[in-house]
Amino acid sequence: MKNIFVIGLNEFNREKLESLRNPDHFQFHELLSYKEVTEQEEYPVLELLAKAEQRMDEFNGSIDGVLGYMDFPVSTLVPVLSEKFGLRSAPVSSFIKCEHKYWSRLEQQQSIPEHIPQFCLFDPFSENPAGQINLHYPYWIKPVKSFGSHLGFRINNRQDLDEAIPVIREHITRISRPFDLLLDHLQLNMPNEVAGVSGHHFLAESLIGGLQCTMEGCMYENELYVHGIVDSIRYPNRSVFFRYQYPSSLPRKVQRRMETVARTFLRHIGYNNSAFNMEFFWDRRKDKLYMLEVNTRIAQHHSDLFHKVDGVSNHKVPVDLVLGKPPHIPEGKGEFKLAAACFYREFQNAWVSHVPSGPEIAKIEQDYPGTIIQVDVCPDMYLSDLVEQDSYSYILALIYLGADNQKTMLSNYRKCLNLLNITLEPLQQEVEQTYEE
Repeated sequence: MKNIFVIGLNEFNREKLESLRNPDHFQFHELLSYKEVTEQEEYPVLELLAKAEQRMDEFNGSIDGVLGYMDFPVSTLVPVLSEKFGLRSAPVSSFIKCEHKYWSRLEQQQSIPEHIPQFCLFDPFSENPAGQINLHYPYWIKPVKSFGSHLGFRINNRQDLDEAIPVIREHITRISRPFDLLLDHLQLNMPNEVAGVSGHHFLAESLIGGLQCTMEGCMYENELYVHGIVDSIRYPNRSVFFRYQYPSSLPRKVQRRMETVARTFLRHIGYNNSAFNMEFFWDRRKDKLYMLEVNTRIAQHHSDLFHKVDGVSNHKVPVDLVLGKPPHIPEGKGEFKLAAACFYREFQNAWVSHVPSGPEIAKIEQDYPGTIIQVDVCPDMYLSDLVEQDSYSYILALIYLGADNQKTMLSNYRKCLNLLNITLEPLQQEVEQTYEE
């Protein structure tokens, strides 16, 4: 019996993992709870690491692997624990070369320079952050360490930057401080140009655009395995995602070029025997491929998509890896030809006055087979109470759907949205401002 420890195990992902289970071969154990590693005011990363180590030390049985499917601190704890207990994983340093966005860009500049945007580093706590940025407007700024699009801003002019800086200064230490503590604990051999860059520093990057997608795969015995490419489709004229859709509609020749870029970079940094997801833009007009960033994990928002289309979730890949098996996900063995994870978002703060009950949600899911609805809000809260949101919207719910074609899938999404009946009350001051304008 193989024992696999999972950090941040919740019911949704437990179900996906349990669907892989062969009781005679492996068993999953919660290492750190979902609550311990999500939505914390500030992540006590060294305490979490010590707690995980103690639980593994006290475990009465073999320790055969550690898994995670979330961003910091989970994505960084996994390789640290794997290295300490002699488990199969990429070296910690190769993980940090992806997690530390500035170090990652420098490594990309060495290995895949034609596939990255222009970038520069700046300190939002300096007296003149704008003076450190040598890019022309517009550009995008993001933290050296963050997750999702948290504290990412599109900067069109000096006013945008001046408005973003106070927000950054107020909120960045929630992630930057524990990230810095972990880096100090690891005592990695960093190059000089990276060693003095703290988690509160920011990157400014020239805008890249086109069709966006995410490649999911792994490196196994220094070879690239890709188990799927998911399209990332944004709201019209906005920088936030409307849905993730699988399988990708990108031409196969473009997908092969993405594989070449991924293989080149991951071999360059020594990333091996671990899963990843890598975000790309393809500028169709210029036929130009850009790599946005690398995440050192599978994407949990994609898990149900693979399950619907291929018959097994992407959790199978890291499980195969920790067991030392070549990763494999069958293609097209699922119930649906197409699947999506659709984000129900609002773009203004509001008061939540009503959300559907559990039985009401279950009825919608029953009426539209394959649908899974996760509501993230509750009555009597402000949308601004939600944590870990991007800079431009609030996620009210996530709706997973499967269909045989895109038209049916989007139609079902609209019907589910109408039936959800989440009621919002606009804030009085925002109503008055709209009226004055």
